[in-house]
Amino acid sequence: MKSNTIADAVVIGGGVVGTAITYFLARNNMEVILVEKGAIASGTSGRCEGDVLVSDKVHGFDCRLTKLSQDLFPEIANELDYDISWTRKGSLLAIENEEEMEEAKKLCTQLTAEGLPVRILDQYEVHEDEPYLAPDIVGGMETDCDGSLNPMALAYGLVHGAKKMGARVSTHSAVTDIRLDANGCIERVATEREKFVTNHVVNAAGVWAPEIGKLVGLDIPIKPRQGQLLVAERTFSVARRKVMEFGYMMAKFQSSGYTRDVTPEMEKYGIALVFEPTEAKNFLIGSSRRFVGMDTSCHIDVLQAMAQRAIRFFPVIEDIKIIRSYAGLRPFTPDHLPIISETEIPGFYVAAGHEGDGIGLSLITGKLISQMICEQPLAITTEPLKLSRFKDG
Repeated sequence: MKSNTIADAVVIGGGVVGTAITYFLARNNMEVILVEKGAIASGTSGRCEGDVLVSDKVHGFDCRLTKLSQDLFPEIANELDYDISWTRKGSLLAIENEEEMEEAKKLCTQLTAEGLPVRILDQYEVHEDEPYLAPDIVGGMETDCDGSLNPMALAYGLVHGAKKMGARVSTHSAVTDIRLDANGCIERVATEREKFVTNHVVNAAGVWAPEIGKLVGLDIPIKPRQGQLLVAERTFSVARRKVMEFGYMMAKFQSSGYTRDVTPEMEKYGIALVFEPTEAKNFLIGSSRRFVGMDTSCHIDVLQAMAQRAIRFFPVIEDIKIIRSYAGLRPFTPDHLPIISETEIPGFYVAAGHEGDGIGLSLITGKLISQMICEQPLAITTEPLKLSRFKDG
């Protein structure tokens, strides 16, 4: 093992959240080292869509946090000497029936009050916008500010930018120990190959964050929630931008006990339409949500249910071939909000638990953790994101 290396901060986890934290710390002239047990973006960040959405958020704090992050992407995309494929085509929530339409109008009013560019499309407008939607779709909710990018390119671009500012990166190097000093403060991080003397450690390990927390005696209530995706062959332009189903939003927000008209399998596997066109002229189909531990294998019954749900909204895709599938693990917390927090261990921070919002919240997470460590004013209160909220109930 090499001799000790001194750093202002050590970031554990090389996904989009960890690389964003590393980037913002380096931009604040901190001597920072990023440690990743595998390759950059080899976990959740390399097995997901690249969405930066506010349209699937509850109005209030969740919405404001996401919008702050979303507004950082054009700036960082211009700042990085790396193509992250950032685009802002907006998104559409497809509305199946009049009951959903009434709920959509309420949500639209709430999000508009937050200053977001959201509007309702009637049946004529939604089919003018997306002509391949099923004829019985009664409308849609459009959000113009939603964007997308290549998540792996984002992680690599942030690493590239951080290195240019002096950050160091140690991949394929798992953390084995975190040592505290006599006062219970962070003192040292050990990996399989190196030791780092530091006063600040950021746990950005995603679904592996609880393992890192145990090294300092902290219970971090994150568990993996699997999601599977289908990848289609190159074909004609089925949709010009991301399309999701509004009915899933009603279930997610627990709106008035609404039950979608779906099969038992779709209900069991948490299936909902997510349709994502790509720059490669094909498309991705999601989504599913299951608790199956650390299993990242795909299951044919889940994939079939996802395909059936997608065909319901876009019947034209029935004969388009699927070329592959893959699964990733979302870091889930009990209240669906991430943990972006100082902890009872001085110098130890947690930035994990973003579930399906890791891409979209990566930049604001990086900025907030950097502000905490550098003792700067925070861009937004982090009270709802503190780790202590789980202990406090």
